[in-house]
Amino acid sequence: MKEYKYKINGNVYKVAVGDIEDNIAQVEVNGVPYKVELDKPAASTVKVAAPKPSAAPRTSTGEKVISKPQTSGKGASVVAPLPGVVISISVKVGDTVKASDTVLLLEAMKMENAIHAGRDGRISSISVSPGDSVLEGAVLLTIE
Repeated sequence: MKEYKYKINGNVYKVAVGDIEDNIAQVEVNGVPYKVELDKPAASTVKVAAPKPSAAPRTSTGEKVISKPQTSGKGASVVAPLPGVVISISVKVGDTVKASDTVLLLEAMKMENAIHAGRDGRISSISVSPGDSVLEGAVLLTIE
């Protein structure tokens, strides 16, 4: 039952609306029950079933559309700390880097994030290109 309070000409009325069958509503005003006839039939409530989730998209070969790049096994990998889009890469294969050097910029949640090398070494491979979307933990580049 839905309950309402009305003030009419200074008088307070407590109105509770109960079940509505066909055009007849069960209404209680200040504790006194009434049957109220409605002008139009009450609209029936339609229950909509929630849509079932669809399967993840796949390529023509059956592989997942978004996948994490595999590691090469040698050297240390610099991985994406969060999902985003690669904006720019400031190193190339063969460059020597220090641990604090920024190696690329990653845009995530409309913010640019500087990704640092994390260790001293030489860039042995770059797994992404500017404009690529990457998932958290995806290998961006490898340092030997």
